[in-house]
Amino acid sequence: MRRPKGQKRKVLLLTGLSGAGLSTALRALEDIGYKAVDNLPLTLLDSLLSTTGPERRLAIGIDVRTRAFDPEQVLKIIGRSGAEPPGGDHLAGGRRAGGRRAVRIVFLDCAGSVLARRFSETRRRHPLARDRPASDGIALEREILSPLRLVADTVIDTSDFNPHDLRRFIATRFAKTGHQPMTITVMSFGFSRGLPRDADMVLDMRFLANPHWEPALRPLTGENPQVQHYVSNDPAFKSSTDAIMQLLLVLLPRYRAEGRAYMTLAVGCTGGRHRSVAVAIAIGSRLSAGGWLNNIVHRDASGAPDTADTGGSAIDTQREGTV
Repeated sequence: MRRPKGQKRKVLLLTGLSGAGLSTALRALEDIGYKAVDNLPLTLLDSLLSTTGPERRLAIGIDVRTRAFDPEQVLKIIGRSGAEPPGGDHLAGGRRAGGRRAVRIVFLDCAGSVLARRFSETRRRHPLARDRPASDGIALEREILSPLRLVADTVIDTSDFNPHDLRRFIATRFAKTGHQPMTITVMSFGFSRGLPRDADMVLDMRFLANPHWEPALRPLTGENPQVQHYVSNDPAFKSSTDAIMQLLLVLLPRYRAEGRAYMTLAVGCTGGRHRSVAVAIAIGSRLSAGGWLNNIVHRDASGAPDTADTGGSAIDTQREGTV
C-alpha cells in the first residue's frame, strides 16, 4: 500500500564502514523512538519504503553485509521513494547543497588506522577480508561505499568516539523536536593526542593553571569539582570564558542563519584530562543556560595521564600553565 500523497515519514538510512559503529548508532536511534531494522536485504528495501503504517520514524541499516549489496541500486530505490537533489550536511566538512530526499542518508566514517585497531582488539575479521589483513578489507570497502558517502546527507566520523559517546551523540543529534535547533558538540581533548578531526573551532586552554602539578588533583579529571574549582580560580578563567561566550553568541546565530545544523567546538589542553574538561563543562553549561542544545564529549579524559604533562621539554617545565 502506497503512502497517501503529502504524507511524510522520517526515514534514516544508515550505512558506512564496518567497525565504524553502525549497530551502536541503530541502537541509539531505537532508544529515542525509531523503529530500527539492521542488515535489510535490498529486495525488501523498496517495499518497506513504499508501504505505510503507524510507524513514521524508521532507521534502516545497510552495509556490505547486506545480501546483493549494491550502492547504485540503493540510490535507485531511494530515488523511487521520492527523491530530490541530494543534500550535503556533512559533519566532516561538507556543505548543504540544497534539496531533500524522502530518505536521509547517514554515513558513518572512521580513520583506517582506528578501524584496523578495533578489528584487532575485538579479534573479528573484516567481512571483505576473511583471509587477508583487515586493512585490505577497509580499503576495498571504502571504495565500494564511495557513491553513498558522496551523496550522504550527514557524515559522522567516529574515530574519536567510544560507544558511549557515539550513543549520546546520535541521541542528541536525531532527537525528536518540533524545531530542531543547531546542535553544538563541545569536545575536550589533549593536544598531545592530536586535534579532533571534525572541529569547526579550536580553543587552547594551556594558558590556565595546570592541576597536574598538584599531587592530590593529578589522578582526577576536570569532571571532579575539586579540579573545576582549581581551574576556575585562575584569574584568567573568568575573563577568557566570558570572551569565548561573547564570541560564540555572535557566531552561533550567524552559523544557524547560514543553514548549519551542527557545530563542533574543540577545547584543548595538553593531556585532555583537566583544564580542557573543566572549561568544556563550563562552556556547555553556559550554552545550555542560553538555550543552545549541546552535547559534551570528553575525548581523552578517561586515558592515563599523558607523559607530556610530566614536563619533558624546557618550555614545559619553565612555565606553569603552559603544559
